[in-house]
Amino acid sequence: MSSVNAVETGIITQVIGPVVDIEFPQGNVPKIYNAVVIESGDTKITGEVQQLLGDKKVRAVAMSSTEGLRRGATVTDTGGAISVP
Repeated sequence: MSSVNAVETGIITQVIGPVVDIEFPQGNVPKIYNAVVIESGDTKITGEVQQLLGDKKVRAVAMSSTEGLRRGATVTDTGGAISVP
């Protein structure tokens, strides 16, 4: 079991419009409604986990355009929900 402050990273396995499927290490998938940050080149896109797919995968919805995202891009779980300053 991971500690509360541990940052989990995963990779994109599928992109369909604003929906992004992400694979994380076994047992370390983020909770539903957690924010995830997708890094692709110089772009950072925030997404929100909406569904646990099983087999180490989650489904997230991007909060901005996913144009240019590719499979294999790095995704980081923030450990909390999206918040506004």
